[in-house]
Amino acid sequence: MSTAIRTMSITDYDAVLRLMQETPGVSVRDADSREATERYLARNPGLSFVASAPDGRLLGCIMSGHDGRRGYLQHLVVRPEQRRQGIANRLVEHCLAALAALGIQKSHVDVFRSNELAQAYWASQGWLRRDDLHRFSLVRGGSENA
Repeated sequence: MSTAIRTMSITDYDAVLRLMQETPGVSVRDADSREATERYLARNPGLSFVASAPDGRLLGCIMSGHDGRRGYLQHLVVRPEQRRQGIANRLVEHCLAALAALGIQKSHVDVFRSNELAQAYWASQGWLRRDDLHRFSLVRGGSENA
């Protein structure tokens, strides 16, 4: 099967959300709303991607953005039955190439401690787990699920 990788748009939102909801280990939060996703894509144009089958069915997705110095990859998801075909690697490479074109050479990804499959994937790709820092979060005016 030939898999096409293309830039994600807000018209992909429903299919991406369904894929995330159906994938064990992936958490969907308030920050993943249509409105928040539309803002994210507008703020980070050309940095998020989807993989699709020839029939248009969504097979995978990844979102990325940057703060001007560092890239941030998130929501890498590939349908379980489509894994081990290089789709995740291609999605990641599209993000890293797009970030590099903007001068961003270092990127980060957050992985839930409970998601051992994702941890194993990122480690197998040469990403180094950071044990020298802790992430702190604050939500103002929203829920903890943001």
